[in-house]
Amino acid sequence: MTGGAVLGILLAHLCGDYLLQSHWMANEKTKRWWPAWAHALTYGLPYIAVTRSIPALAVIVVTHALIDHYRLARHVCWAKNLMGAKEYRRPWRECSGTGYPVETPAWLAVWLLIIADNTIHLLINTAAVVWL
Repeated sequence: MTGGAVLGILLAHLCGDYLLQSHWMANEKTKRWWPAWAHALTYGLPYIAVTRSIPALAVIVVTHALIDHYRLARHVCWAKNLMGAKEYRRPWRECSGTGYPVETPAWLAVWLLIIADNTIHLLINTAAVVWL
């Protein structure tokens, strides 16, 4: 994979997830499927400049809709913290909507969740572009 391809994947992600996502999509995508699919489809548009592979584009769009609608990154954050020291493990009911314990400063929990979400998307998208 070339440096240009890596940059293309990163820029496509940033454009699709931040520049092209409307306020309506951001607020409603976890509540209803239509905003989640609208966001996922617009998210996939910049990837047309990166790959012409229909299977890769399909994986990018479908996984994006699922990850965002179900807010899967928060479950990843919670699960990874189960691997930590016992005093840091919390049952789901003792965690905030970010997957982190409620005593975690809100600003930190939100940023860690955003980073986890972006990382999950970028890993899947890179794999799709490279192998499909």
